[in-house]
Amino acid sequence: MKSISKKWLLTSLTLSGALLLAACGNDGGSDVEDEAAGDGGESTEEVSIGSKGAMEDFKVGDTFVATEPLNLEILYRDMPAYPLDKEWMFFDVLEEEHNVTFDIVSIPLSDWEERLSITMAAGDMPDYSTDIWAGHEIPYVPSGQLLPISDYVEYMPHLSSRIEEWEGVEEQMNNLRQQDGKYYMLPGLNENIVYEFGLQYNTTVFEEHGIEEPNSWDELRAALETLKEETGSKAPMTLWWQGNALLNFASASFGSGAGGWGYMNGVVYDEEADEFVFTAMQDGFKDMITYFSELTADGLLDIEAMTQDDQMARNKLLNLESFVTSGNVGTLTDLNDGLAEQHGEGAYEFSRLPVLEGPAGKRARGGNTNSGMMLNADLAEREDFLAILQFIDWLYYSDEGTEFAHWGVEGVTFEKTDEFVGGYKPVDGIQYEQFNPGAEKSLQEHYGFGNVAFAYAGPAHIRQSIMEEKEFNYQKRMNEEVEVVLPDPPHPMDSLTQENANMIGTPLKDTVDQYVFRFISNQYSMDRWDEFMSALENQNVDGYVEMINEAYRENQEKLQGAE
Repeated sequence: MKSISKKWLLTSLTLSGALLLAACGNDGGSDVEDEAAGDGGESTEEVSIGSKGAMEDFKVGDTFVATEPLNLEILYRDMPAYPLDKEWMFFDVLEEEHNVTFDIVSIPLSDWEERLSITMAAGDMPDYSTDIWAGHEIPYVPSGQLLPISDYVEYMPHLSSRIEEWEGVEEQMNNLRQQDGKYYMLPGLNENIVYEFGLQYNTTVFEEHGIEEPNSWDELRAALETLKEETGSKAPMTLWWQGNALLNFASASFGSGAGGWGYMNGVVYDEEADEFVFTAMQDGFKDMITYFSELTADGLLDIEAMTQDDQMARNKLLNLESFVTSGNVGTLTDLNDGLAEQHGEGAYEFSRLPVLEGPAGKRARGGNTNSGMMLNADLAEREDFLAILQFIDWLYYSDEGTEFAHWGVEGVTFEKTDEFVGGYKPVDGIQYEQFNPGAEKSLQEHYGFGNVAFAYAGPAHIRQSIMEEKEFNYQKRMNEEVEVVLPDPPHPMDSLTQENANMIGTPLKDTVDQYVFRFISNQYSMDRWDEFMSALENQNVDGYVEMINEAYRENQEKLQGAE
């Protein structure tokens, strides 16, 4: 094993000594036979769990340490802000203190969706995949590649505790269940709803031109018009992530299902009609696309916004070519650091806009779940399957594992403090989010902590620990002001129906993506909307939606019969 105490303490500027995570384990050499947690009250079958390397009597509050070396292969989304470094302290600590190592199949962020699809289609899925949102897993369930993780939650005490104790989580987990009553992905779980993505604006420039903070999409348009006139900007608004986040978080306020990252299978539940409808065929969706296409046509939204990479967006914002963008806390910190470096400390500052009011009100889609993982079904055949479940349970769902993934090792990379509202700060010489700007080292880039592949979701005190007071208050304000649109009810399908739905749904999504891109980038006039609708109808969108509604009705009947 590599020596953390030598390798990392010599590079740590605090040199206060590493915190060795205490743990106890047992050699558990025999299989554990039990009844797996099944499909919500229905009969379960006896399963045999390979217990090589597992801890005996693993429970809430225990630190996982494999009793024999545990290795996992993961499909990893590589972030350009902190490119993968297999020498990160994160990996060293897991190896030295927890007896766990990774073999990493790394995919650049820009290629993630395509490569994930190709990997799954080829049947080459590693042990588990990072960065999976609810709905991502549905097309892959029929192939049999995915582990029905709901069968094994009873072996994951920290996960079970969060499901039982955090309000609304159990219902949202049940929404993940497929036709067989099982769910095939593990989401990150938040103790409370976090408004992660939204719009951000250059408050300094707004103030210079006497523009008040917009609270609605109409007010945003007026602000952009003023900025264009006053500054001469070619386009005062640009976008990160090629609009994928924008169409996700904007949709609820237009009374629509989501586009971009929130598209999933392209349908949204209409509560009044008690049925699912195709998102892109809603009036609210058309209103949303019309709004953004008009911004582009009037030179208010960057015409390159839907095609540019993140660095291009960043450069425009730092060069004061644009003043409004989509983003999250990470991009906000990155922008403010870049502005300070380029223009001088305090010269310009970006802040978050509130959730904007639209035709449907001040609404946002949300819940307690976050991106998570899907696991390979072959794991269930491994001799160390129980150890794998225990490790995932500890790293992703225990307070200790969550703190480690977000912050690292106390006394080496971080310390607890009353100095900041979140109660944590990195040690001197290490930058993280808004802490220690200009420090020589980055907690993410140089140590591997705060990495969204491993550090996401969790209890409120850890999720909020990276927030500066301004962000902390923003989250509090949004929780008070915003109407939350909770996740849709489940509509699980059997494997044959799901395969048929995939055959129709995939080209439908391609059509939606192509038309939306062309409308917003002004390659197509909105006069061609009827053509768009006809294209969907010609691809059997009605049959697709009916398949989903039939699955929904069947599931409702099953649930009512179980009462």
